Amino acid sequence: MSFAEIGAAAIAAGIDDMYASFLKGDRQGFDAHLHDDVTTWETHLPGPLRTRSELDSYRDTRDSAGKRPVLDVMAATEKRIDVWGDTGVARYVLVTRDAASGEEQHTRVTDVLRCLDGEWRIVHHHAELVRP
Repeated sequence: MSFAEIGAAAIAAGIDDMYASFLKGDRQGFDAHLHDDVTTWETHLPGPLRTRSELDSYRDTRDSAGKRPVLDVMAATEKRIDVWGDTGVARYVLVTRDAASGEEQHTRVTDVLRCLDGEWRIVHHHAELVRP
């Protein structure tokens, strides 16, 4: 297996672990996959969040207002991952299902990752809700 294939497999496993951590309510496990300077651009966010501390502030406000989504499915599908040295790009469709309503959403995601001290960390996350 080439270095790029090993890196792609590690990135895919990390993405799966990150979303499994979200479903378990394990914020520390989820955040272990994020770089401290991660930029986060998502359809539902109030604007681009330029650091993990800005993301944490947003999540703290959301969670204290009781607005944390409760999902029973959160899965990265149709993954395409490329690795060039210590940089990787993952593109996938994130499928979520609301636990109460059963409503499914599909989101196109691009994550840019860096391998730092042997660990892949997301440095940029861009997610766009796919409108039906």
